[in-house]
Amino acid sequence: MHDSQPGCTLSYSVLVLNRYYAAVRITTVRRAFVLLYREMAEVIHLEDGQYANYDFQSWCEVSELLAGQKNGHDDWVRAVSFEIRVPRVVRLLRFDRLMLPAPRFNRRNLLARDGHRCQYCGSHYPSSQLSLDHVIPRSRGGETNWDNVVCSCLSCNTRKGGRTPNEARMHLIRSPARPKHCPQLTMKLGNPRYESWKTFVNGAAASLEFAH
Repeated sequence: MHDSQPGCTLSYSVLVLNRYYAAVRITTVRRAFVLLYREMAEVIHLEDGQYANYDFQSWCEVSELLAGQKNGHDDWVRAVSFEIRVPRVVRLLRFDRLMLPAPRFNRRNLLARDGHRCQYCGSHYPSSQLSLDHVIPRSRGGETNWDNVVCSCLSCNTRKGGRTPNEARMHLIRSPARPKHCPQLTMKLGNPRYESWKTFVNGAAASLEFAH
């Protein structure tokens, strides 16, 4: 598809592998292109059931050949005089470590864990209309962690106030808990755009963090 919003496309996600083809993190298209241009990484691309490796120059050449075969799951970025296809997977050429296997506790991951769904009323909302609620209020010693914070709509959050769910006569759809896998990665794998990631992402690597 033609890229009419390059700024948006550059913020899409790219899976990063270490030197031994193990998934280590997820970064943006913008950062991936920087790594490729500086010869710190190469593109890993699926062709006829086989994965091929490309440096930045050869990926530009392949992009030129593929420009006439665009499909709905491809993304493209227009440079001054040519278009370049967005890579889905890149491999670092001088990095062999693995990332720590612990999903980071933050707003983005917590909303992803709860599926952008209020854990009290069950309704889905955009991120801007959701807040984070402490099941056991902080005023009662409740901690800010995976086991005590849930996604809540503004109305339910206001209704609950500084009370516990039992005191407010509200019931949690699901008890909060630390996710086994990175919530954002789980959401990405359901998108056909990132189908090629599944080859490299398994249970051991599913705690990847997003880097921006």
